Amino acid sequence: MCYNKVKYYLRRKHGNQKPKTSAKSASKAKTIKPKTAAKTVEKPVSEAPKTKTVEETKSAEKKSCLKGFFGKKYEEKESILTVFKTPKFYGALLGEIIGTMLMMLLLFTLTVTGLAFSQGAANIAVYAFAVIAIYVAVHAWSGACLNPIVTVGMMASRRMSVIRGFMYIIAEVIGAWLGWLIYNSFHAVGGETAMDLPALSAIGEGQFWVVAMVELMGAIMIAFFYARALRYKRSAFTFAAVIAGGISLAMLISFIVSYVFVGLSNNFIFNPAAALMLQIFPTAGENFGEILGGICQALSVYALLPMIGGVVGFYLSDFASKLTGEE
Repeated sequence: MCYNKVKYYLRRKHGNQKPKTSAKSASKAKTIKPKTAAKTVEKPVSEAPKTKTVEETKSAEKKSCLKGFFGKKYEEKESILTVFKTPKFYGALLGEIIGTMLMMLLLFTLTVTGLAFSQGAANIAVYAFAVIAIYVAVHAWSGACLNPIVTVGMMASRRMSVIRGFMYIIAEVIGAWLGWLIYNSFHAVGGETAMDLPALSAIGEGQFWVVAMVELMGAIMIAFFYARALRYKRSAFTFAAVIAGGISLAMLISFIVSYVFVGLSNNFIFNPAAALMLQIFPTAGENFGEILGGICQALSVYALLPMIGGVVGFYLSDFASKLTGEE
């Protein structure tokens, strides 16, 4: 009887209470929601690469060919403020003076001794070997321009700064004058027995355009060969040989055109600095206007047109190099 009462009492006390659950068990008891299906992102279909039209291809090739065509090819730091501070610049000017002086002495000697180009094409070989020696000798000093035609072409194609180019031209004129002065001093000692000083033939009536075109053609060839020789400037002999070959070829073709076809002689020089020393300016005339006209004619034939030819020759070489992809 007592046992039943105790059992009944315990059942009344604990029977209605819910069992305590821990936090972990409660979290486990939570129902897990089913994962939603992943959103599928549709990637855009890659379009086929557009094919360039013929015009676009040509324009791209044209841009690649002309890229850097007019860019500087000399040291950018070189300017009028810095170029005179380096001793190498004065050595280069001295090299231009000495080299041009030797070229003038060679030219005077060949002309007086009958080995001028108008006397025979075979004698050009003598000139070619002497030119190689002179260019090899001064190549390391200044690059051996030795001709305003080449110097102007170097400036126009931006291989040389303007200030250096102008100073080179002045040095070349001084060198040509020194060569003429040395030769003239020996000529004065000879007195009556000495031969006449060399001089270019006067441009006759109706001969202006013939002489002008010969000078222009020869200047283009010389500048073109010099631009090509710069590719081999590490080898002084190869550099000089290419230049000498170009000068000799220009002389040979000009001799054939002017002497054989037209009947002119001693009418081309391809060096404005040397031309100034070969008595190209008229010294007599009926009036001042005639003398001034003769001076302008001589300057245009032996200075202006050859310098234009020098620019054309350099750019012709650069354009051919760009088309062929030559660096």
